[in-house]
Amino acid sequence: MLAISVQSPNHLEAREVAAPGAPEVGEVLLRTVRAGICGSDLHILHGSNPFARYPRVIGHEFAGIIEAVGAGVEGLAPGNHVVVDPVVSCGHCYACRVGRSNVCGNLEVFGVHRDGGFRDRLLVPAINCVKVPDSMPFEVAALAEPFSIAANVLSRTGISAGDTVLIYGAGTVGLTVLQVAKLHGARCLIADIDAARLEWARNFGADVTIHSREQSVPEIVKDENEGLGPTVIIDGAGIPALLEEACRIASPAGRIGLLGFSPAPCNISQQEIVKKELTLVGSRLNRKFLPQVVSWLAEGKLSPAAMITQTFAAREARTAFDLIETRPQDTIKVQLAFGE
Repeated sequence: MLAISVQSPNHLEAREVAAPGAPEVGEVLLRTVRAGICGSDLHILHGSNPFARYPRVIGHEFAGIIEAVGAGVEGLAPGNHVVVDPVVSCGHCYACRVGRSNVCGNLEVFGVHRDGGFRDRLLVPAINCVKVPDSMPFEVAALAEPFSIAANVLSRTGISAGDTVLIYGAGTVGLTVLQVAKLHGARCLIADIDAARLEWARNFGADVTIHSREQSVPEIVKDENEGLGPTVIIDGAGIPALLEEACRIASPAGRIGLLGFSPAPCNISQQEIVKKELTLVGSRLNRKFLPQVVSWLAEGKLSPAAMITQTFAAREARTAFDLIETRPQDTIKVQLAFGE
């Protein structure tokens, strides 16, 4: 069967591998149908993800059809359509005990710590499978994981219709945060250096777009919220230097959510944080938000299919990755189709 793996940094291969055996207790055998390429897959490819070990079958945004179930599996059956939560947690460490399984002390993530979904078939813990309606296209189901990232960070910061949200970055992360924030009724501003991505943001409901190469973000947002500034700021760009600006322009009692993984330090003012009693939160992966996201998708509260800008046969993964890297302005979400 086909698998897309990074054998070592900068070496992506589509190769034939042995098919998995029968599912064991608590497992299902999944046939992958559609999978999305994430920025973190690019980081693994280039050796810049500190958690990946090689060789590694990548892919953590994937949906498919259950072909077999192991002993003890309840609520799932062959033929069910599912999306996979890539977060595998131990269930007994401190983080798990307090409901924060996404930062489990023994965390494993499909496509990072263990082989992922860029392969025709794989064994998955049944607990990580979330059923989707048969009527939901697999390409939409595979978007549930990116939206769970947005749901998680907005849960961490809090979100309501009374909020004014500033989002740094109009890539996939920023656009998913935008759509989830709008679902909650918030006013949303989004900043990016790419005009094409800002056009996408307008199409997905942004109230204000800011071309940050040509416009000053602090100047644009200063009159928001009765002159106090944004109540929620989300760094969807992963640029450490933005945190200083975020603290400076946030409203008193504002909340700032960080999604980046850069180890680079940044200068922030303790005075600014204390003066306004700001809340700074990190957000990693998702804390079992996929069922909620699937409900939003099934009910039509989110309609994100337009985010899928290109689809490639899985064997053309190298071409897909090259497109993302050489023409980022032309891509939002690129997916791989398996079994076609």
